[in-house]
Amino acid sequence: MPLTMASLSEQFLIKKISGKEETRHFLEKLGFVAGTEVSIVSQISGNVIVQVKDSRIAISKEMAQKIIV
Repeated sequence: MPLTMASLSEQFLIKKISGKEETRHFLEKLGFVAGTEVSIVSQISGNVIVQVKDSRIAISKEMAQKIIV
């Protein structure tokens, strides 16, 4: 399921990153790599703040839909 459908404060494992090559590369630089645990900290108007490794990162709804957990 896409990250946008995940519940708050639950840990999820990233299964894959979809989308264009440049989008996947951008998300990988931010730490969104298959096999990494993530959790949603906050969700406002579809945009999300995600806990990835030891960082909190805000991403748009469109980016979050490309992260499959």
